[in-house]
Amino acid sequence: MEADSRTEDTEGRDTAAEAAVAADEGTVVEFDAVTKAFGADAPALDEVSLTARAGEVVVLLGLSGSGKSTLLRHVDGLQAPTSGRVRVLGTDVGAASSRELRRLRRRVGFVFQQFHLVGPLTVLENVCHGALGGLRAPRLGLPLYPRTVRRAALEQLGRVGLADRAFQRADTLSGGQQQRVAVARALLQRPEILLADEPVASLDPESAHQVMELIRAVAAEERLTVLCSLHQVDLALSWGDRVVGLRSGRVVMDAPTAGLGRDEAMAVYSRVGAPAPAPVA
Repeated sequence: MEADSRTEDTEGRDTAAEAAVAADEGTVVEFDAVTKAFGADAPALDEVSLTARAGEVVVLLGLSGSGKSTLLRHVDGLQAPTSGRVRVLGTDVGAASSRELRRLRRRVGFVFQQFHLVGPLTVLENVCHGALGGLRAPRLGLPLYPRTVRRAALEQLGRVGLADRAFQRADTLSGGQQQRVAVARALLQRPEILLADEPVASLDPESAHQVMELIRAVAAEERLTVLCSLHQVDLALSWGDRVVGLRSGRVVMDAPTAGLGRDEAMAVYSRVGAPAPAPVA
């Protein structure tokens, strides 16, 4: 047991050292000529190269099937590249061991379009699920979570404006409220990177605005790096620091939102069969 503990400590120090180097350089996510192929079909990602810096909010724009979700899933190792390299917080994702990937995923939060809450459970217990990656065994029931976890989960619910719903069933909440619970669950991990895959696609405009403003505020407070896929061009331009446009798995735009016009951003949605333009720098 002690030997295992020493091994964990040593690996933790190694990972921390790598992360420190990445932080010094300012780059926390790096894709280098990444291609992802599924069988004989056209690649989901095709020679994608991009970086994201600490504290940067990057929006991925593109049609359904353009590669946005696949790109996000490479950041925390849910998928591995067919070729090229993905490096996140000092970890080479494609070459990482299972233990290294588990450690990385504790540092990367993920907010999905479909919420992925357990409806019959309370809001508080759903948020506590965000701590499972750091616990030694699953927890069946709210009382079995450490008091520190329950207290931290309540704090995150307060942060998203839902502390008064802590003991309400999750499936009785509105869609916007459920997505805020999902954000609180991701934040319980204390992530350094937050991924969001179409987080407001199923919400009404007012709820979508609330959720996106919440993510933006938390990113500023915590200096989180955020990679978020969206369809709404106006929201992307008003919310992100940078827009990366994808078409048929290729990067066709990579530009800061400052000075980027709506028509330029809309070009990402040009006819799929059209030749991809050179990326906007």
